[in-house]
Amino acid sequence: MTQRKSGKGPAGQGLLVTALITAMITILFGALSASLGGFASTGAANLESGISLPIAIHLATALPALVIGAVVLWRPKGTAQHRLLGRIWAGLMLTTAIASAFIRAPGAGIAGTGYSVIHLFTIWTLVSLPFAVWAARNGKVESHMNAMRGLYIGLCVAGAFTLI
Repeated sequence: MTQRKSGKGPAGQGLLVTALITAMITILFGALSASLGGFASTGAANLESGISLPIAIHLATALPALVIGAVVLWRPKGTAQHRLLGRIWAGLMLTTAIASAFIRAPGAGIAGTGYSVIHLFTIWTLVSLPFAVWAARNGKVESHMNAMRGLYIGLCVAGAFTLI
């Protein structure tokens, strides 16, 4: 596999477009979630009950995914290290997404379901991640890179909204 240079030509433009689209979608989901009583709203935060197991798993996998994802994105592509760290990152992201499906606030969220608009990221991850792996295995490097970049940017932006 060949490594593309970021910041120049089509590859740099692809990263910028992916980042902008992901940021816009994340901002939209965050705004919808806040306005519809989801987890971005102040009423949904109930810290008195402590941290549940799904939240603990979500944090324990999302935080290392943030660090490992940066390493994978900035290191040379196609190497054994890239593939190993990429598999670890994909596993962390999959676990993070599954755990997030169990993070609910009963009575809050969309129509009192406990799920907020931000849960669309769970679905997005569960669809995009297998597609990105499939693309890599089938030599569709550009599709793989765009999907993985989008997932990483989504992780960063969603994490920023969570901390806010």
